[in-house]
Amino acid sequence: MRFPTISADKIVKGKQTKFDGLNHNLGAGDGELWDMRNLTSDYYPLLATRQKRKLLRTLTKANGITAHGGLAWVDGTKFYYNGTEKGTVTDGKKTFAAIGAFLCIFPDAKYYDVVAGEFGSLESRWSGASLTFTNGTLYGEAAEANCIQCTGVTWSSYFKAGDAVTISGCTTHPENNKTPIIREIDGDKLYFYEHVFTLDGDGGDEPYTESGTLKVERTVPEISYVCENENRLWASDGKRIFASKLGDPFNWNVFDGLDTDSWCWPTDAAGIIGGITGAVSFLGYPIFFKEDHIYKVYGSTPVNFEVNGGPDLGVASGSAKSLAIAGETLFYLSPAGFVAYAGGIPRPIGAAFGLERQKNAVGGSDGLKYYVSYQDAAGAWKLAVYDTQKGMWHIEDTTQAVGFCRLNSDTYMLDSAGKMQLIGTILSSGGTAEADFQWSAEFGDNTDDEPNKKGVSRLQIRLELDANATATVYLKFDSTGDWVQAGQAMPAGVKRSYVLPIIPRRCDHYRMKITGTGGCRIYSIAREYYTGSDLKSQTGRN
Repeated sequence: MRFPTISADKIVKGKQTKFDGLNHNLGAGDGELWDMRNLTSDYYPLLATRQKRKLLRTLTKANGITAHGGLAWVDGTKFYYNGTEKGTVTDGKKTFAAIGAFLCIFPDAKYYDVVAGEFGSLESRWSGASLTFTNGTLYGEAAEANCIQCTGVTWSSYFKAGDAVTISGCTTHPENNKTPIIREIDGDKLYFYEHVFTLDGDGGDEPYTESGTLKVERTVPEISYVCENENRLWASDGKRIFASKLGDPFNWNVFDGLDTDSWCWPTDAAGIIGGITGAVSFLGYPIFFKEDHIYKVYGSTPVNFEVNGGPDLGVASGSAKSLAIAGETLFYLSPAGFVAYAGGIPRPIGAAFGLERQKNAVGGSDGLKYYVSYQDAAGAWKLAVYDTQKGMWHIEDTTQAVGFCRLNSDTYMLDSAGKMQLIGTILSSGGTAEADFQWSAEFGDNTDDEPNKKGVSRLQIRLELDANATATVYLKFDSTGDWVQAGQAMPAGVKRSYVLPIIPRRCDHYRMKITGTGGCRIYSIAREYYTGSDLKSQTGRN
């Protein structure tokens, strides 16, 4: 019988068959990735490149994207729905909210009716040099001090019954500057409830005409953050919280004592809370965020709406668009990093980024994955993906996203360069597939659980490369010097193993980096190394 030779240096074989996601921490373990580009968790436990995207079109200036029965976007000052220009907006980034057939566009306060195909403004304004306040009728009966009239004006072109309109410019009777609710419209007459206005005469029942600059307006508050919940739009200007009239995004000032009324909080302008950084509908509630606070609005009607808030990790300033729901969980960027929120206490999920901090995040979802584009502390943009099923982060590339949306089981991304793309798992047959892209995987420090010095002598990697794809392995020893190529670049071909010889170099630790172009799936990496004694790990001993 032949016995193995025993020596101080022992040849050891290690094998890695599971490749975890990002771990940008000094303590990253074997199989975890310190850095990466264009990788995915789709084939976990394999190490694999992401799926190719599809380019649908390129906009001149990307100002926003959304979906509501069809794909909608803003290119510069033009609003498009399903590829057709429908209206004009101001130039700037947009926030969207859908309610019923209406797709609303803010801060412009515009809308598009996806059923009627109508584009217009949520607001309406009339101005003139004179306005007569008089008696009128209401529901077929005579009524006092309830009418305003302007000869030649067709009020139905401006307003509808049920609108709350703000009247301003009255100087003879300034008390008529108010916001009453229109009850009926008859040609050039608007009818309100009785005695809503002050008239002339000792009895206050004589018609009179105001002159000057008179205005009658239906307005929408300044809106920075908005969502739809239970057939109302909920919004904030950063200081207060508003709710539209039930089912009516045109009216925000209807306070009629009914269940359908608009709503505002705080009701006292002197009690504004300020500092609101985002809004979302989640778990059946409208939720508003400050950087250090979360507010939930409970209730079903204005009379019982109640705001409950508490100190928690809220949305970071400038990252309102990071809010997205994936895997039935809400994700967003907080001042302390990315968090997952299921209705209780936000749970930090950003440990994989180490000490890196993020800002100005824009997020989206394909239903199970959270896509988020953000800036790091140096201002560089990155696109990261969090897999809610596997609990892993992967970095794709340096895309600066303007917005994401979901339509017909496909996920759309619009970037700052104007590229409108399908991403992730794509079902649509449209678009142009992107060319083969470069990718990389840099592992953390590898010690093979061995405190002594060691030397790597050979690698064996089992992988599958798509047609025309390549992959190359590099090593770096003791965190110094250049990356040293291991063997030759591996060409495309069938699924197989490659043996990569290495000139042995004794070291405390080493790093491995794999780079390539085109699709690649790595099944396993086996390494052959020898270990030395603890004496060879002491200072001055090589």
